[in-house]
Amino acid sequence: MEIGQKFPLTIKRLGINGEGVGFYKRNVVFVKGALPGEEVTVKVSKVQRNFAEAEILNIRKVSKDRQEPSCPVYNECGGCQLQHLTYSGQLKEKRDMVIQALEKYVKSIAETTDIRPTLGMDTPWHYRNKSSFQVRKEGKRVYAGLYIEGTNKLLNINDCAVQHPLTSKITVGTRKILQKLNISIYDGKSLDGLVRTIVVRTAVQTGETQVCLVTTRKDIPHKKELIERILKIDPSIVSITQNINREKTSLIFGDETISLYGKETIHENLGELAFDLSSRAFFQLNPEQTVHLYDEIKKAAQLTGKEKVVDAYCGVGTIGLWLAPKAKEVRGMDVVPESIVDAKKNARNHGYKHVRYYTGTAEEWLAKWKRDGFIPDVITVDPPRTGLAPSFIKTVLKIKPKRFVYTSCNPSTFAKDLQELTKFYNVDYIQPVDMFPQTARVEIVAKLTLKK
Repeated sequence: MEIGQKFPLTIKRLGINGEGVGFYKRNVVFVKGALPGEEVTVKVSKVQRNFAEAEILNIRKVSKDRQEPSCPVYNECGGCQLQHLTYSGQLKEKRDMVIQALEKYVKSIAETTDIRPTLGMDTPWHYRNKSSFQVRKEGKRVYAGLYIEGTNKLLNINDCAVQHPLTSKITVGTRKILQKLNISIYDGKSLDGLVRTIVVRTAVQTGETQVCLVTTRKDIPHKKELIERILKIDPSIVSITQNINREKTSLIFGDETISLYGKETIHENLGELAFDLSSRAFFQLNPEQTVHLYDEIKKAAQLTGKEKVVDAYCGVGTIGLWLAPKAKEVRGMDVVPESIVDAKKNARNHGYKHVRYYTGTAEEWLAKWKRDGFIPDVITVDPPRTGLAPSFIKTVLKIKPKRFVYTSCNPSTFAKDLQELTKFYNVDYIQPVDMFPQTARVEIVAKLTLKK
């Protein structure tokens, strides 16, 4: 194949980034915007050793699941990948993505395991409780939004279809105030200017909202008037903070956060649990669906009140706390010290005396506890996209808990990890969960039980 070459192509499936996948003379071809079952004419735009990328010239046979995207900037933005696919189609294809990953790494599991239909949302729009929109200036106008996919050009976004409406309203209002007060805006090229990012998080259950301005330095001109005007945007705003990030980096936050108005945290409920969230605290972006995800973890853990549970990669302790009412004892660990501080505080706030959290790796603590005579009945994990550390898998296979509940946001690394785990464990079932509708991402909860 060569760049510019044109040919007909039948799309067989969706790739992990939501692109259509077809085969031309045994070569894999990725086609953005194409859907399974479609027959398209494409033009090659990029050629690599093992694959090519192509763009659609025309669609000769249209999928019954194709729809018109509702977002006016969908094709430019890149934040969503599947708005052109009906929601029922998205749920079906996300399950298929899981099957594809299993077929690649553990074919026998793909053929014999109960892979359940994807759990979706009743209303798969406006679900994200937090937005982090970059701020830039062109002429006299201040823009806030996301970078156009594959470029350093900022796309101004007034109303995002997957963001909670309040976050959009407050972001637009704040950028207009910055423009009116002529407060300097960060320039990504010269690195001059003050305001880099507007971060807005709203607590869906309590209605409290926090605005955080990420700046390059501490001093803000017209600070008093800026705060007064932001507060007038919406009565839900109970906290305004400033985070200082002086570095040339793609990371949003720096290390220092200052309270400008009101509370340092906002309060949010998740099921029967309650959390205080600071500007930088990690919290699930889709609280409504998180309740369903955690309930699936609880089902897979199969607790009776007698089990010792380990929540590895525990973060601020949400999964361990969710399981605590039905567990004899819960222990969690994480390598991020700040997360463990928050986890301990959350356990105290909920009055759980049988829940303990520790700083360090899961494999270190599990090995130490085994020497001390503590063997968990259930281990639950929700690792980063890179999957489980090989040393952790090795430790689990030595300890051999009765049940292992694997929550994953990456089907590929999940399937790779099963290559080792299934030497000692059966995979009872896999439950896909749609945490991010309109995107190509899918979450998995898998129940593994020790072979007899």
